[in-house]
Amino acid sequence: MPDTKPDLFIDEEGVCSACRSYERREAVDWAGRRDQLTAIFDRFRSEGGSNWNCIVPVSGGKDSTYQVVRMLQLGMNPLCVTATTCDLSEIGRKNIENIKNLGVDYIEFSPNKKIRRLLNRIGLTHVGDISWPEHVGIFTIPVRTAVEFNVPLIVWGENSQNEYGGPAADSERNVLTRRWLEEFGGLLGLRVSDLVGMEGIEAKHLIPYTYPTDEELKRIGVTGIFLGYYLPWDGYSNALLAQAHGFTTLQTTVEGSIVNYENLDNCQTGIHDYFKFLKFGFGRATDIACLHIRRERITRRDGMEMVRMHDGKFPWSYLGKPLEEILAPLGIATEEFVKICDRFTNKKIFLTDSRGNLMKDRYGNLTKNHYDNEL
Repeated sequence: MPDTKPDLFIDEEGVCSACRSYERREAVDWAGRRDQLTAIFDRFRSEGGSNWNCIVPVSGGKDSTYQVVRMLQLGMNPLCVTATTCDLSEIGRKNIENIKNLGVDYIEFSPNKKIRRLLNRIGLTHVGDISWPEHVGIFTIPVRTAVEFNVPLIVWGENSQNEYGGPAADSERNVLTRRWLEEFGGLLGLRVSDLVGMEGIEAKHLIPYTYPTDEELKRIGVTGIFLGYYLPWDGYSNALLAQAHGFTTLQTTVEGSIVNYENLDNCQTGIHDYFKFLKFGFGRATDIACLHIRRERITRRDGMEMVRMHDGKFPWSYLGKPLEEILAPLGIATEEFVKICDRFTNKKIFLTDSRGNLMKDRYGNLTKNHYDNEL
């Protein structure tokens, strides 16, 4: 992982916090952690099956499919909740329907599409994240559902601060709190309250993106746990288990990635990942390569070569959907999009000409000043 990643700590030996977190897994008593999980579930099981005993936020992806399978294996009766993605793909819809067929009750919440598009545009132009409303909604909507249906336990998947690197206290956390959401949940400094008055947005339009009050959470006793704290988390093995239970992948590698099983539900994801590359000099391919290198599935040399091949390409399409079609609902033309990209690009990372203009190839791709850990 590059040192440009926010919240990543590289120690005096040159090892990042994500690798250190993975090293510490060897010392974990996973059998004991599983017993802890069972004890938690026993505490939240409803008597006589009178209510669901947990909420599982699901996107239809490999990880949420894995979470549902594990809940059923452990005898839970989950209520699955989807906060609809900003631009749901065909394969994403197919995988959502597959989760429904696993044998669970399911709720899909679709926020006001007109407001969602405004938020997509605001997120892209103000903080460089086209999927800002999705990244907020996936954390707020399941919690609001927990309050509404009186289901205290929410079972999240991975703790991204552990898997991808972050502050030690948060990388080891097993409970998702309001503070975790505000710091790591994708707000990027743009608070929900800041949106009132922008583009005609009113407070009533932001209900889905507003976290319940502390009083509501306390009244229900809402507790959100990370499943990855109790069971060894691995995206690839999650994908294998999900596929065995009907999860569908692509026949080819996802754009900007090095695998075919991840980020299949939202056609805006290519833009989101590209902006990470513009800001920090790495994208989805780097993230996934590092996960596999840590687990010794690929060599570091091969991982670096894969990253050079796939990371940071201009997102002319994603999941086969052309860029102009993805941008059209937001009222943004490709030319305007390129200008927005340039505005968020960290020029310290990429080649520029003598006038300070970004240098691009004929496909619009940038070149980094230097590639860390050259082959």
